[in-house]
Amino acid sequence: MSGSKCPIVVRGLRKAYGARPVLQGIDLTVDRGEVLALLGPNGAGKTTTVEILEGYREADAGEVEVLGFVPSAHPAELRERTGIVLQECGFPNHLRVGELVDAWRSYYRRPRPTDELLELVELTDHRRQLVRRLSGGQRRRLDFALALAGDPDVVFLDEPTTGFDPESRRRCWDAISNLAALGKTILLTTHYLDEAERLADRVAILADGRIRAVGTSRELAAIAGTPTSISYAPPDGDRVTVQTEAPSATLQSLIGELGELPDLMVEPPTLEASYLRLVAS
Repeated sequence: MSGSKCPIVVRGLRKAYGARPVLQGIDLTVDRGEVLALLGPNGAGKTTTVEILEGYREADAGEVEVLGFVPSAHPAELRERTGIVLQECGFPNHLRVGELVDAWRSYYRRPRPTDELLELVELTDHRRQLVRRLSGGQRRRLDFALALAGDPDVVFLDEPTTGFDPESRRRCWDAISNLAALGKTILLTTHYLDEAERLADRVAILADGRIRAVGTSRELAAIAGTPTSISYAPPDGDRVTVQTEAPSATLQSLIGELGELPDLMVEPPTLEASYLRLVAS
């Protein structure tokens, strides 16, 4: 075990399948209590990266540490301190929600209380309900409860809201926010850019096996050169829109020139716009 302070540390990570390189020297850290979203197009290497961090695959080269351990060594101490929510999970449908959570807790030496787990994922009222009768969103929240049964320090979330209706997505977002509020370190992969923008402290963009950029939405906009949109509606003409990478200076210039900007709207860069620029670069 090393003295690294970051729960997740990746240096020079490389992985190939046969002659096809998938990861080509990735460097990445995730701080304690941080939500980091790992984004990228299909085939970018997201799943491979996460599987290496979870210990399901071995790296070809580079260093990988989770909570100071090498995941591929499968140390029992690491297993007790990490939680994983996969894209698809199977449940024994004959059990009730509370029974399943109690069974899962028995695998850990210091599990969280069942009542706390069900409250955290908003399933307290469904404690005695059969698992097979849960809705898709409720089953996904049950995934969260099981992943948290051992009170992990690091949680991996792989596409947690794929296929959800808007209400179910919001409930899962609330559950993830609850995890972050508990100080858990969370690595999130998702295809939903609004989800990443809503939940993540920082975003890492992976494309062609390389990290293109890491930062907050604002930092990524600066890296990508994504403009801010400033628009106004003069009383005697069509609406005017200006795209700029220096919104403060542009606003000052426009006000100095025109004096007044009726119906002013300032739209900051979106994560989606920055992501598309960075992936295409």
